[in-house]
Amino acid sequence: MSDEPEISPEAVHAAVEAALAAIAGAADATALKAARAAHTAEGSPLAQLNARLRDVAPDRKAESGKLVGQARGRVSQALVAREQALDAAETAARLEAERVDITAMPTRARVGARHPISLLQEQIADLFVGMGWEIAEGPELEHEWYNFDALNFDADHPARQMQDTFFVEPTSRHLVMRTHTSPVQVRSMLEREVPIYVLCPGRAYRTDEFDATHLPVFTQFEGLVVDKGITMAHLKGTLDHAARVLFGSEAKTRFRANYFPFTEPSAELDLWHPTFKGGARWIEWGGCGMVNPNVLRAAGIDPEEYSGFAFGMGVERTLMFRSDVQDMRDMAEGDVRFSEQFGMVV
Repeated sequence: MSDEPEISPEAVHAAVEAALAAIAGAADATALKAARAAHTAEGSPLAQLNARLRDVAPDRKAESGKLVGQARGRVSQALVAREQALDAAETAARLEAERVDITAMPTRARVGARHPISLLQEQIADLFVGMGWEIAEGPELEHEWYNFDALNFDADHPARQMQDTFFVEPTSRHLVMRTHTSPVQVRSMLEREVPIYVLCPGRAYRTDEFDATHLPVFTQFEGLVVDKGITMAHLKGTLDHAARVLFGSEAKTRFRANYFPFTEPSAELDLWHPTFKGGARWIEWGGCGMVNPNVLRAAGIDPEEYSGFAFGMGVERTLMFRSDVQDMRDMAEGDVRFSEQFGMVV
């Protein structure tokens, strides 16, 4: 003889009433989850009644099935309604906790917070100005020639395609939102007399996903040197100095061979981060190399007489390393509580 309850209106009604009472009495999501398990999962009264349908006589199966089915439907609807009510109550409580009465007089004047990206950009600029460099700027809406052609990008280079670049209509004008600050390097070579020592900070744009490690709008700092007798040793010494200033006296850099159209030879730049959370380690920081002779020629500089180096790093990535920021989106969402951690200004 089975221990499962017989299917009767009384048994079904009792199971439903018990379930509805438990659901109504659930004060939070955890309690509601427990009520759901107790009254709808395997072994619950309603589940046992449903299992008894296989033993019901054929002439009563439709009637019993309807009775049990409607009961389970009522319980499911009650669960959904209670879940929505709890979600709404939780949202209301959270909003109330964060509510600000904009009509009330403030108890004190709140000191503003400068954005950490701005603070870090200024520190990097000061670092290179201290070495005798100049700061160069250029337009963010750029012509393809400056953004690609002058930098030795072939016409079929993947970076020129729509998946990487924001093209501005009409495309016949060949205008793009610059994908790096390298066009400022080209403009500097065209507008300045050699020798050239410039740092090019600013915003860049790419069709990246907005996630924890990527932003479609981000900031870079790129450096360019063009002079007589420039070698990779000068590049290495410059970057080692920058690393020590930004990351501590034990920081250093190393090169890994790579390919970039605008430099030859080219390298990925790794940073030895001595104070990285979880232990000191090598981290990829940016790219660098000797300026490609084709780039010098495009700017009217004789590569037989002059040589140069260039490098580029992301400011957001640098901030993540320096300050253990886990999610790059925090830098873009404008929450002053994030900025307050990095310094205040009157």
